[in-house]
Amino acid sequence: MRKKVLIISYYWPPSGGAGVQRWLKFVKYLRDFNWEPIIYTPENPEFPEHDNSLQLDVPENISVLKTPVWEPYAAYKKFIGQEKEKKINAGFLSEDTKPKLSESISVWIRGNFFIPDARKFWIKPSVKFLGNYLEKNLLDAMVSTGPPHSMHLIAMKLKKKFNIPWLADFRDPWTNIDYYKDLKLTSFANNYHHKLELSVLKNADKVVVISDGMADDFKKIFDRDYEVITNGFDPDDLNQNDKLAVDKKFSIAHIGSLVKTRNPIALWKVLSALIESETGFKDYLEIKLVGKVDVSVKQSIEHFGLDKFVNKIEYLQHNEVIKTQKQSQVLLLLINNTPNAKMILTGKFFEYLAAKRPIICIGPCDGDAAKILKQKNSGLISDFNEVNGLKNNVLKYYNLFKNNKLFSESTGIENFSRKELTGKLAELLE
Repeated sequence: MRKKVLIISYYWPPSGGAGVQRWLKFVKYLRDFNWEPIIYTPENPEFPEHDNSLQLDVPENISVLKTPVWEPYAAYKKFIGQEKEKKINAGFLSEDTKPKLSESISVWIRGNFFIPDARKFWIKPSVKFLGNYLEKNLLDAMVSTGPPHSMHLIAMKLKKKFNIPWLADFRDPWTNIDYYKDLKLTSFANNYHHKLELSVLKNADKVVVISDGMADDFKKIFDRDYEVITNGFDPDDLNQNDKLAVDKKFSIAHIGSLVKTRNPIALWKVLSALIESETGFKDYLEIKLVGKVDVSVKQSIEHFGLDKFVNKIEYLQHNEVIKTQKQSQVLLLLINNTPNAKMILTGKFFEYLAAKRPIICIGPCDGDAAKILKQKNSGLISDFNEVNGLKNNVLKYYNLFKNNKLFSESTGIENFSRKELTGKLAELLE
């Protein structure tokens, strides 16, 4: 008989984007480790994107509990004059050259009234619904995954009432997330965020984070043991795309949202210079940008005269993303140029490793991503403003490309497979 675990997650297929991947893959493999997952997720959430390909990873006959969620996004869209059907961008990504005053006001309202986030109105009805469920159904453990961190508050209330072992999973930091400083918080709101964060860290039986740096960061807030389970890659995804030809052009591909804090000014400068100095470079160069791109990035690309080399792809379903990663000559990993840069380990990084295409990374050379990149012999890294080092890295890969010798070793990455990581999770649940 399998043990049962309740997983409280805002993101679940058909939601696309980064937020859904981690727990979808855990759920896919939990039964292999004698755990039966039960999902609790909103009936009508505000998805960043729809991705029907992810439904293929949902195990058969899985229990998915759903209740309606009320979110203030309809009022928000009306207030800023955005079409009702248009999706809201994550991480303060802006596609407009001149953000409206109404957007600035709405950010202030969001930061100071919707604490910890806009899903706060789902906490009370969820506790009531799940409380009724738990009175009739015996469970062995409970998981909450955030952001949104309202999921942790649901779990914390259930923990206090039913004393179910609770694992809180942080896919991103809370008060040290990239855009926290952009929320225009009053001192009261800031203190309240910190109070709630501390309460979750104190009360959860286990706290899981995605990098060593995040564990160190949380230790400064509350000193306890933090378990590190990184994101990973699913070999099943890769096996479906075994025989793909690599691009004929020298393609440099970035997958995911390209927000302002990831804008690689140094790279645009280097590519522009190489077009002028390297004979034939402009004939081979292709810059693939898959996902939403901030207006500041578009302006930088135009400033350096690179717009004609850009292949912009608005959104790809996950199965198509895997293909693009395996076909591209070089994969571009951009770490947010923010105070928490050293602890950032994006989910796509591990799929980059598994694609076995060389990675060019721009970010702190002593960060968590840099450490893995060097250990696994998967790519080259230069710091945010290290133009000469970056130029050497691009030239090295370009010369290998011209000689048909451009590939990545990516040795010893098996411990990042989703099944291996689920095994670590199952041990914690035990």
